[in-house]
Order: sequence, then C-alpha cells, then structure tokens
Amino acid sequence: MTITEALIQKESRDRYLTYALSVVSGRALPDVRDGLKPVQRRILYAMGEQLGLKPEHSHRKCAAVVGAVLASFHPHGDAACYEALVRMAQDFSLRYPLIEGQGNFGSLDGDSPAHYRYTEARLRPIAMDILGKIKEGTVSFRPNFDGTTQEPAVLPSRVPNLLMNGATGIAVGMATSIPPHNLNDLVKALLELSSNPEIAEARLATIVKAPDFPTGCSILNTSKELAEIYQTGRGSVKMRADWTTEEGNRGKNYIVITSIPYAVNKSQVVEKIADLIIQKKLPQLSDVRDESTDDVRVVLELASGADAEAAIAYLYRHTNLESNFSVSLTALVPGPNESLRPEVLSLKQLLQHFLDFREEVVRKELLFERERLLERLHILEGFIKIYDALDEALKIVRKSEGRSDAAGKLKVRFKLSDLQAFAIVDMRIYQLSKTNIEDIKAEHRDKTRRVKEIDGILKNRAKILSIIQNDLNLIAEKFGDKRKSKLIKGSTSELEYKEENYLLREDVYAIITRDGWLKRIRQANDLNTTRIREGDSIREAHALSTLDSVLFLTSHGFLYALKTSEFPASSGYGDPVQKFLRFKDGESIVATLPISSESIEQPLEVILLSEKGLGFRAKLEGLDQLKRAGRKIMKLKKGDRLVSACQIAGKTLFMFSRAGSGLAISLEEVPSREGASVGVALMGVRSDDLIVSAITGSKADNFVIELSEGKDRKVLAKDIVQGHRALKGNKVVSRAEIKCVRKQ
Repeated sequence: MTITEALIQKESRDRYLTYALSVVSGRALPDVRDGLKPVQRRILYAMGEQLGLKPEHSHRKCAAVVGAVLASFHPHGDAACYEALVRMAQDFSLRYPLIEGQGNFGSLDGDSPAHYRYTEARLRPIAMDILGKIKEGTVSFRPNFDGTTQEPAVLPSRVPNLLMNGATGIAVGMATSIPPHNLNDLVKALLELSSNPEIAEARLATIVKAPDFPTGCSILNTSKELAEIYQTGRGSVKMRADWTTEEGNRGKNYIVITSIPYAVNKSQVVEKIADLIIQKKLPQLSDVRDESTDDVRVVLELASGADAEAAIAYLYRHTNLESNFSVSLTALVPGPNESLRPEVLSLKQLLQHFLDFREEVVRKELLFERERLLERLHILEGFIKIYDALDEALKIVRKSEGRSDAAGKLKVRFKLSDLQAFAIVDMRIYQLSKTNIEDIKAEHRDKTRRVKEIDGILKNRAKILSIIQNDLNLIAEKFGDKRKSKLIKGSTSELEYKEENYLLREDVYAIITRDGWLKRIRQANDLNTTRIREGDSIREAHALSTLDSVLFLTSHGFLYALKTSEFPASSGYGDPVQKFLRFKDGESIVATLPISSESIEQPLEVILLSEKGLGFRAKLEGLDQLKRAGRKIMKLKKGDRLVSACQIAGKTLFMFSRAGSGLAISLEEVPSREGASVGVALMGVRSDDLIVSAITGSKADNFVIELSEGKDRKVLAKDIVQGHRALKGNKVVSRAEIKCVRKQ
C-alpha cells in the first residue's frame, strides 16, 4: 500500500471542484442546443433508439424505460430518472410534452404519479423531431459510464426545446430557471434572426412577447420589464390566475377560477381559500369547491351583496393565485474540444446558439447524405461497367469457389473495387436484366445531380439557412398552437386592495399584560374574569374595534404597530408579543397607545423620556406603514433606556424618579425633534436614581403612586414643585421607592 502525503485544503478544493463540475455539466443544467438535461436526453434516446417506443408503436411499461436508462446511460437512482420521465409526460409541467403516458402521471393537485410498474409510455411526434436524424452523423457520441456502449452528447433537435419547454435546475453555485414559451412565437423570432443577424434585442422581445405557461394564467409584467428580462437573462415574471363570474340559482353569484399560475399546487390553493373562509378573514365568500376536470374550474360562492373584485383582490394578495416565476436564462454553452461552460444568456443569444447548432446539424446531414450518395454512385458505376459483359461475369461467378473468390476474380477482370465487386456478387440474377440496367443508369443520373446540388448548398450559406427556415416552418405547422398565457397591458391589472374590507367590525378589548402577552376579548365580557398567567397582570385593556390598531413603544426606543384584528382572540392567556412583532433581545414594552382606523394616517405627537432624564417631543408619522420590525424613534446612550412615552394632554409635564422625587415643567420647555434623537435633559437624575414615569396634564390633576412595598399613595399635582427642565425636583414620597405613577 502506497501512502501519499497531501494538503487537506488542496484535496478538499480539488475534489469539491470536480464534484461541482460534474453537477453543473452532468446533471443540473440544460444544454443550450437541445434544451435537455443529461437524464432527459438519455430517456429520449433510450426510448427512441433502444426500445423503439416511437409514436406509431405501442406503449411499454415505464419500468422498462427506467431499467434501460439506468443500465446503459444514467448511473443514478431510479426515482430521479422516473421523475424526469414523468415530468416530460405532464401537460401542466411542459408546454409541449415529449412523452405520451398511459396511467396516473400526477396532477395539478400535487398527486404523485403511480409507480413505474403500473404506468406506460411512448414518445410523442414532437420528440421524434428532437431526436432528429441522429443516425446520420449529425452529433457526436461518447462512451457511456462503463464504456459498454455509446451515448449522444447532444440530440440533433429541429425544435427550439430550451425556450419552448423551459428548464429548472439547481447546480453548485448557480441555478437555471427558464420559463416555457409559445412555439409559434419562437419560430417567428428565429426566422427573423436568421434573416437579420443584427436584429435588436428589443425587436425579438416584441415577437416572443412573454412566456407561455402550460397552465394558462395572465402575465402582469409590462413590455419594458419583459424586454429587460430577455436582455439581461434575469428577472421575475408576475403570474396571476384568470377568473370570471357566473350567476346561479336563487340569486347566488359565483367567482370561477379558470387557470392558475405555473407550478402552483391547485389543491393547496383551494385548501388555503377554505381556511380563510372558515377563519372569517374573507367575508365576501361563503364556500369554495373544486370542479376541475381536464380544465381548471374552482368555484367560489359569493356572500349576499359581496363584491367579486374585493374577494379576488384579497386572494391575489394572500394566496398563490398570484405568484412570481424567477427567471435565470442559464444554460451550458459548447466551447472548444466539446467542452461545456455555463452562461447567463439573453434571448437573442439563446436563439442564436440554436440557429448555429441547426446550421452545424444541417451541414452534417448534407455531408452524410453526400457520402452515402457517392458510395451508391460508386456501386452503380460497377454495375454499369459489367453491363456489356454480363455473360462473362456470370461465367466467372459460376466457376468461382465462393463469394470471396467470385468477388476477387470480378475485381481483377473488370478493374473493380472491393465494394463494387461484392455488390455485383450479392446481386440477384433477375436484377441484371435490361430493364433494371436502365433503372440503374437513371438512378446514377439522379444521384449525380443530387451530389452536385449538395455541393452547391454546402458552398452557399444562404441555402443552408433556407433549409433551416423551411424546417422551422414545418415544425410550427405541425406543432404550433395559440398562446395559453395572456399578457395584461396597462394599469388595469391592479385590483384595489383595502384591508378594512375584509375585517368584521367587532368591539373588543385589546389586552396587553405587564409580561408582554397579548389577546383580545369581546367588550361584552368581564375584564375581571379574563385569564392571566400566574404572576402577571393587565398593563392595558384598550376598548377598540377590530378595525383599529395599538402602538407599542419599547425600552430600546422603537415604535411598532399591531392591528387589533391580529391580537389572538382567546379565552386563555393569549400569545407573547414576540410572536407578532420582531422585538430584539431584552426589549420590553414601555407604553401602548390605542389608535383608531380613521386617525392612523394622521401624525401623533408624544413626549419620549429615558431613565436618565433625556427626552423630547416627537411627531410619530407613517403609522399605517409600520412593519413588524418596527422603526427607531429615539436614540439612547449606552446604559440608558426609554421609560415613558405619553400623549400630550394639558400644558404640564410631570416626571417622577424611583427615589421618590417629582418635577413639573411647562410643555413649552420640551423641544421638538425630527426623526430619532437623543433629546435634552428634562429632569436631573442623581447617579443612584432613575426616571420611572412621566405624565402630561394640569395642576388640577391627582396622581396615584404605586410604591415598591405594594401600597398606593395619592399625590396632588399642585404639590409637585413647578420648575424648569434639568432640575431634580422635590421629594413627593419618603422612605419608599416609586414603581409607577398613573392619573387618578
């Protein structure tokens, strides 16, 4: 045993790069020429050339196909191979399926196909045009994984399969996601590009228009957006389900969904709609049922007086009836020495690569035909040579000692080649009659004429392009069809969505506990009987409707908003606030402010105060646009935290410290700040003290002070010293600490 020392870094890098290259070129990405991944190519080749499963022949068990592919070409699992076969037979996965299946091949509802021992398959006619004239030297072959046979490196496809059926795949460090397109559109674009190689990308985009998904659906992108996707090779196609309305018996009205976006599971969409109806999040609908057969038909029953557009707008926003197809036009492009490299290509580059490949294939087809014609002409010339000496030739054959001896003697006597001599020996006697000799001479003239014609074509690129164009026209005539996906133009595609249209108005208490738990209960319920976790207590119980919201101001100086309808309706403890809002570590609720749906778009003025006595007057705006991550409204120094946020009421700000001090200042002394700010000193705080509460009001107010020892004490506002900002105030409580202060 030989042990070789090596650096683990180098070995790891080399082996991983080998693996990555294998995945990129041998499994995950399609070839730009035939648009197939290796497993797809192997399946089609095995079905067409090994098993003879052509359109005119009978179906055969898919188990036989999978077995043949794994045995000869694809050294991977049978599940992956069968999955690729199934996908090529699904009319909802491929725009133009390549395999005709019998049995259960799955469905739009996500149903799995039957096992391959139960299903059968054969090739569709369009697949034969992808296999093309594969036996005529049109493509190169290479050894299979164990060297026992040969497999094609690419198929000589006459069909622009890559763009026609699209492709998806994830490799190492890259991925491809190519949407399917309409064949007629692609043929038109290829014809124009072949006639004018300088055609602009924008012009090609107007011919191809947009993807054409097998499930139909509408495409919402503008022409400009699509042109940019086709030019850069990257982007996102926005898809939307199609729908219509129908009238039923007894005055009932229905929405009927007639198509769904590509790659969306229909049964999951129906289940999601049913859940929305059950949870009463979509009052416009009362029922949903799936009546789909070969065509999509999902029926939504409208509630009495409901607006169909409002219901659809909600479904587009909250279900996969509107979704995006991420585009990455990545494919393997041939390089020198038959190497392949992945590239992100534009629409024009994809089409040009296909045309270049077709030109190469057509040249090889012509050269192969020319070679066979010359071979046949050579044989015919041998027949013609012996025509005037048939009797002598027959005598030589009769006197010979076998086929090889007869061929050798004819070769010497008439100066023939081996090919000519053996062709004459193998010829039946009746074919040497006068009539057949005339036929031979006629065939010789025709084939000579065809050789000259091929020579002329090979010297004239325009004639080769003409052949390619004729092939494309034939393909479009045989397999072309109308677009399934509609391109929606203009701003009419946007349906108005207002969230309040989908909420049932109900008067509730929005309950927030001191430990940060949330829930809502009906106002008809008794607050005193609501369940609270042991050791917890109610901080606030805002009397609101389900259309209103609650603002949360936190110790980290952040502002959040949560709609009352999102508070969990619970007879239990509810849920922690962190389940709904993205609080940071150690962040806690300082204050909550109720805000009605009518005033949420209006700015709200509050006074913010930190434990160190710093604060300012802040104008909170854009409350209706707050995200779950919140927004910073106060900058805090290290070790400081927001402790109070109060709405403005009256002309005085009362501040209280933990050590029992109180200070009243005029609101005019509190400066306003735009955006998040540190603020100024509003109350002086000793090094061993902290601010605990701040309240706005007037000298006529009374306060209830909650002490740390559990007792409450009443304090009159007029007894709190009136001073200026940054002063430390006077003692309002002796020999006890203040926990919090509230108005009486």
